[in-house]
Amino acid sequence: MILMKLYLYNLINTITLVIMFIPALSQDTQEIAIANEYYLNGKKEEAIEAYKSLTKNPLNIPLIHSNYLNLLLVTSKYKQAEDYLEKIIKRDNRFTYQLDLGVLLVKSGDLVKANKYFLSLFKNNVADVYKMKIAAEHLSGYGLYDYATTALLQARQTTGNPILFILELANLYRLQNRKEEMVSEYLNYVTQTPANTTYVKNILQVLLTKSEELKTLENVLYQRVQENPQSETYADLLIWVNLQEKNFYGAFIQARAYDKRFKREPPKTMEIGQIALSNKDYEIAIKSFGFVIKEYPETENLLSARLGIIKAQEAKVKKSFPVNRDSVKYLIGEYGLFQQQYARQPIANEALINEAMLYAYYLNENDSASHLLTRLIKKPQVSNQTIAQAKINLGDIYLLKGEPWESTLLYSQVEKAQHESPLGYEAKLRNAKLWYFNGDFKLAEEHLDILKQATSREIANDAMELSMRIKENITFDTTGTALKEYAAIELLVYQNKIDDALDKVQHFKSTKASPGITDDVYWLEANLWMKKGKFEEAITVLQKIIDEYGNDILADDASFLQADIYENQIKNKEKAMDKYRDFLTRYPGSVYAAEARKRYRVLRGDFEEKPNQ
Repeated sequence: MILMKLYLYNLINTITLVIMFIPALSQDTQEIAIANEYYLNGKKEEAIEAYKSLTKNPLNIPLIHSNYLNLLLVTSKYKQAEDYLEKIIKRDNRFTYQLDLGVLLVKSGDLVKANKYFLSLFKNNVADVYKMKIAAEHLSGYGLYDYATTALLQARQTTGNPILFILELANLYRLQNRKEEMVSEYLNYVTQTPANTTYVKNILQVLLTKSEELKTLENVLYQRVQENPQSETYADLLIWVNLQEKNFYGAFIQARAYDKRFKREPPKTMEIGQIALSNKDYEIAIKSFGFVIKEYPETENLLSARLGIIKAQEAKVKKSFPVNRDSVKYLIGEYGLFQQQYARQPIANEALINEAMLYAYYLNENDSASHLLTRLIKKPQVSNQTIAQAKINLGDIYLLKGEPWESTLLYSQVEKAQHESPLGYEAKLRNAKLWYFNGDFKLAEEHLDILKQATSREIANDAMELSMRIKENITFDTTGTALKEYAAIELLVYQNKIDDALDKVQHFKSTKASPGITDDVYWLEANLWMKKGKFEEAITVLQKIIDEYGNDILADDASFLQADIYENQIKNKEKAMDKYRDFLTRYPGSVYAAEARKRYRVLRGDFEEKPNQ
């Protein structure tokens, strides 16, 4: 019984002692919250005093260390920071506290001592790769990227692993704006993990935005391709960087070498041909497709390449003003021959549609065009998408013939059948334009409001542009009289009635009906003069846009088109270079800036063939 009482007495005393010492064995939560409040509210001195008091309890240190040290450094209390760090390091010699002592030396300006300290600290811990990674992350947080880089490089050297910390070093080089070293690390990374090539392309596309930076990457890749001719990764990246520079000739040269060496399917040159065609570099498109025909004659790429050449030739003919009718007839013959040779292939239907539109737009043979498209629509075993496309084109032809109700009937059929698809949106856009031509702007806008959310960026942009034109001009003229007259002129242009449209433009200008639409009228007039091959007249009108509407949306379009006319129509290389240079000075933020820079460099001779290609 006595033993039991003694046991209970000792137990009670023990519990009492534990309860008494609990505050010493726990963190001062309330006081920490108050100190943090001072810190967040910018009350630096109050926060420093509060944190200083809290350092007496070692359990508080992990919760207050970062804020307290930052305050001491910001307020230049270097001696107090040194005393604090030495004190906590004696209690807890953790690695991050040791790093902070080096940070203090740097912030206090003692760089010689800091260098010696970090070199010694890294040397003593370099065998522990995890610690060196912690060092790099910790020092990066203080903006000490050089020391962070040194830590990782020493770990790489000690382990003898040249790919250790590739992504970490690439990021550090990025933060230091050391682009060449950054690129080198990313290239090393993608060599080790080719599956991540797309990831690296996306990173480099974001980080390398200047022409000279892309040129540096291109030069590095040329060197690596020559040193590692069997590396598909480097060869693929070299093609990619040429595309980023819009150097389609260079991309073609590298793609041709790639296809000869690796014989992959689909061929890279096929991709370059399609990209060049969409970017209006028709010569490179033709060369690329021609290479595919020669080197891949027994593959499914042959048909697409052959049709691609005809489409590129067609685009060239359309861009040469005035359009040569004999060239159009030649293209019609080429499309017809293609259909005969590949009559049972679905791709022949695309050739038929293209042939029909040439008849309609450039030979004014609407009946021949209608006959071809009607035959295709009735043809058995044709895909729904092809039928929908043929109906849209047939609707266009009815509009050319001045039969808008037949047009809207066909457009509406496609809208219904291809709901929420690109072709459905395209048909809806056609209907919106039709109502616009007819002067029914309210109905046009109802269609356009839906199309602004279209998945196709091109359709959404077209819808936005037309919607803005309607809104802006109705603001100036609530009756819409001037806009109706302008829309009627646009319909004449669409119907290829160039002389009638020019007469209407001159009348419109003489009435000065609406100043808000005058720049659009100038733009329309300039393009009409181009269609007639009157390039000097076009340039003169475009200059009016630049002079009178220099801050409006069409100014950069006008300036770029002037340069394009000198380059591609008048064939005056020096004048074109002057205009592109002037354009880049005036409109550096224009959507045409990259294309203008590329064209200027092409004219200057930057994209000459490299040796050993």
